[in-house]
Amino acid sequence: MSVDGEAVDPGWDVDPDDEWGVAVIATVGRQLKLRREAVGMRAAEFGEAVGYGEDLVYKIEGGKRIPRQEYLDRADEVLGAGGLIAATWEDVKKVRYPKKVRELAKLEGQAVEIGVYESNSVHGLLQTAEHARALFEAAQPPYSQDDVERMVVARLARQSVFDRDPAPSIHFVLEEAVVRRPVGGTMVWRQQLERLLEAGRLRSVTLQIMPTNSDAHPGLDGKIELLKFPDGTAVGRSDGAFNGRPITDPKQLRILELRYGTIRAQALPPRESLAFVEQLLGET
Repeated sequence: MSVDGEAVDPGWDVDPDDEWGVAVIATVGRQLKLRREAVGMRAAEFGEAVGYGEDLVYKIEGGKRIPRQEYLDRADEVLGAGGLIAATWEDVKKVRYPKKVRELAKLEGQAVEIGVYESNSVHGLLQTAEHARALFEAAQPPYSQDDVERMVVARLARQSVFDRDPAPSIHFVLEEAVVRRPVGGTMVWRQQLERLLEAGRLRSVTLQIMPTNSDAHPGLDGKIELLKFPDGTAVGRSDGAFNGRPITDPKQLRILELRYGTIRAQALPPRESLAFVEQLLGET
């Protein structure tokens, strides 16, 4: 709960544009405040008991801060709530990540097939925590460290898609330059290559590398994503088509499927792709 004697930040700021998130966190904050006042504890006294600063206690109770699970668990113990406060985590965890990330994770969590072509970076579902952190920290204008950590945790949470049973069929095509770029330094790069090998060996995953010396292909305009669902519907997005917006129209989806199929046909086969990544790892 603390590092070098200083309290660890118990959560993230609430996005004022996230109406559902604002409502949930405000409700939880009110419950915490009412319970604290009911037992006659001042905010400073309560903060000391749970191991956090008084100002952060006020922020959480005021619905301005998203509490972590350990904060709620500790508050439940200190206030003798009998599990009622700890149980609010079930609501909090649904809104702890940015709205856009939640929407994307929901789609990925429902899809039975996911196809991705990436030309600029390792796809989020394949990134290690340190690789993701290095990418977020390179942004300009820079994110606050608080925002960086929130986005890293949110990105890793999406990777639960690999643990679904039955698992969706997931296809990745990454440009060679993507896996050659040592984002975060040599050790972070090695860990990322190891992660690619680990994911690429899963039965539900197909990983392909597009060689830099390949001929022109339909992905040179940028990223392509295709998600298909159990009811036969699908959603797709491409940086180079339909103004980059998500599409569901069958005719437009067929265009993206044609482009993605052509990209997969031009990329290295899965076995050769894994061998390529292994070779890179051996060279680091």
